[in-house]
Amino acid sequence: MAKHTIIFDKRPRILSTGTVAGPKECAGVVGKYVDKALADDMFGESTYEKAECKMLTYAIGKAIENAGMKEEDIDMMISGDLLNQIISASFAARDFDFPFLGVYGACSTMSESLALAAALIDAGYFKRIVAATGSHFSSAERQYRYPLELGNTRPPQSQWTVTGAGGTVVADGGSDIAVTGATFGKVVDFGITDVNNMGAAMAPAACDTILTHLRDTGREADYYDLIVTGDLGALGSRIVKDLTWEKGVDIQPNHVDCGEIVYNVIEDEFQGGSGAGCSAVVFSSYLYDKLKRREINRVLFAATGALLSTVSSGQGESIPCICHAVSIENVR
Repeated sequence: MAKHTIIFDKRPRILSTGTVAGPKECAGVVGKYVDKALADDMFGESTYEKAECKMLTYAIGKAIENAGMKEEDIDMMISGDLLNQIISASFAARDFDFPFLGVYGACSTMSESLALAAALIDAGYFKRIVAATGSHFSSAERQYRYPLELGNTRPPQSQWTVTGAGGTVVADGGSDIAVTGATFGKVVDFGITDVNNMGAAMAPAACDTILTHLRDTGREADYYDLIVTGDLGALGSRIVKDLTWEKGVDIQPNHVDCGEIVYNVIEDEFQGGSGAGCSAVVFSSYLYDKLKRREINRVLFAATGALLSTVSSGQGESIPCICHAVSIENVR
């Protein structure tokens, strides 16, 4: 183990995923890869928060089903979300009869939960863990900015929180897709105070973790077919490429951001996608399919999170951010 990076000796495997996404998301690249494409982002519920919880519950259950397993085969669920007291994950957990470890990394929750699941399996404590997260545009707007009913104008630097959820079953064997390492990020704050400018706020954290991972592992950026950030969007993606370039590392040829590619036309969605569900849906559907088909074989999945609240923003605080990176590779 390097200072911030774990190399997993047993190489825990990704057995399956489960995904659900809203109509706007399914109009883009992930539409033909998700397990369930919603025609209505309410998902038959009376509130956005209930819809978000239902999506997460579906993704977890579908991931287990796609692994050919039953609920009793799962040892633990690691999950979180963007709402106060991570209520989507906590409420989803009450529908399953296995232990629940609630985590909060904001939009970095998917890579955080994957890293923790792999670490617990690699240590031999558990055999099968579900890692999952999700988000909903409307509940996130109410949580972090303004309720939709106010009709506030969205500035051009803003992103659109993805309505969707993704779950992944990580196990001690049974697949060629392995979690080979994880780099746990530190909190980075570059003084951004604009709650609509998440890309600029999170890009420095992504840069720090990516560079730390490469340094700890002794790898060059081109070791990976893709270096995937979570939800920096178009602006944040450009910033992280500039920041790494300034440090002597060129990720331009193989960098892609989930927030950049999730929607069909980025210009219609300002800077693209964000939210915990952004990286969860893109990784667990589109990227996972490419790994299964061996169209790509080595991915550094580095989801990012802005650790703010309406209280901190209202008090004039800047936005601390974090990024956790997971190395995922096809192995024999």
